[in-house]
Amino acid sequence: MAGVVVSVEGIELKPVAVGTSQNLHVGQSCFAIGNPYGYENTLTTGVVSGLAREIPSPNGRAIRGAIQTDADINAGNSGGPLIDSYGHVIGVNTATFTCKGTGVSSGVNFAIPIDTVVQTVPYLIVYGTSYKDRF
Repeated sequence: MAGVVVSVEGIELKPVAVGTSQNLHVGQSCFAIGNPYGYENTLTTGVVSGLAREIPSPNGRAIRGAIQTDADINAGNSGGPLIDSYGHVIGVNTATFTCKGTGVSSGVNFAIPIDTVVQTVPYLIVYGTSYKDRF
């Protein structure tokens, strides 16, 4: 996860509406926004397929509490928002499972819940690492 400060003269930037991941339910509509394969501002649709999932990470530490969705998350979508039907950010697109040996998406995709992101970002800013990494 990266924190970025953007300042552009002459352009009015509006922040996204941050929602909560506490009240999500399976079957709820959601939308993933990103730039897969360089195609900017791509929107994919789906539903929340599961909650509180645990997914493996490259460093061997599992990512817990993930939102599972069938909204496509491809290369270039990671780090983009997962939003609800009200336009509120409910997660940060993170990972997709691919069919073994093919690289083709299995349709099983994950996002970090926005509540986790909101809790973690202050630690990243101050300490350069997450709370969980510190203790």
